[in-house]
Amino acid sequence: MNPIQLDEDRAFGALKRLYGGRGYGRIRAARVAVVGVGGVGSWAVEALARSGVAQLVLIDLDHVSESNVNRQLQATIPNLGMSKVQALRERIATIHPNCQVFAVEELVTSQNWPAVLPAQVDAVIDACDQSAAKRAMALWALRTRALHVCVGAAGGKQSAQAVAVDDLSAATHDPLLAGLRQRLRRDSAAHRQGRIGLRCVYSAEAVQALVGSAGDLSCHGYGSSVVVTATFGMTAAGECLDQLLKDSS
Repeated sequence: MNPIQLDEDRAFGALKRLYGGRGYGRIRAARVAVVGVGGVGSWAVEALARSGVAQLVLIDLDHVSESNVNRQLQATIPNLGMSKVQALRERIATIHPNCQVFAVEELVTSQNWPAVLPAQVDAVIDACDQSAAKRAMALWALRTRALHVCVGAAGGKQSAQAVAVDDLSAATHDPLLAGLRQRLRRDSAAHRQGRIGLRCVYSAEAVQALVGSAGDLSCHGYGSSVVVTATFGMTAAGECLDQLLKDSS
C-alpha cells in the first residue's frame, strides 16, 4: 500500500488565509532552531511543525525519562530512553512529512554556540535552562540582530494565563531571566539602561517553591505543570512566527 501523500496546500491553507500570501510564504520557507526540547521546547516544535515551517533544527542532549511524562510532548511510554530530538523528529514526520528536521544531540555551551548549528537559521527559540548557554545565545542574537525568542523558567508556576511576552528589561518574577538581564547589563555598556532588545517569554506569577523541591531553576527542580510549560512553548512559537512575519514585511 502506498503511503498517504500530504496535500500541503490543504493542510496549511488556513495559515495563508490568516497571514496572507507573503506571510504564509515566509513561514513555509523558514528554518527555525529550537534549543532545548523539553517541557517548553517540545510544544514550540509541535506548533512550528503544524505551521508548515520548512526546516527545524532541534538541539538537546537529553533522553526521554519517566520524570518527563507530566509535561513533555514526546514523553510517552514507547519513547522512554529515546533521544528527545529523535522522538520529536519521528512525531514531526507524522504531521509534516516534508519538513526537514536536523536532530542535534548536543548541549549548547558558550564555547560551541553558534557552531553547533548545522546550517544558518532564520530564527532561534531558546528554551533551555542553562544560564551560560542563554547568555551566549542572547549576546549572539543582539550582536547579529538575529530573530530570537528567549524563554524564561516555567518551573514553579501554576497559572497558564500569567504567561506574557516582553523585552527582557520588563520581565518579572523570573530568576533565570533576572540573572541573564543582570549579566547583559554588566557586560555591555549598550544594555546598561532601558530596553535590551531581546524578546522573552515569562510568567508574571510568583514562583511556587514547595516543600521537597530541588531548588534549582528548572521544571524538575521547582515542579511543573503541562498547562504552563505548553503555554510557554506555544507562546514562544507564536512570538517566533510574529518575528518572521514582521521580517517579511
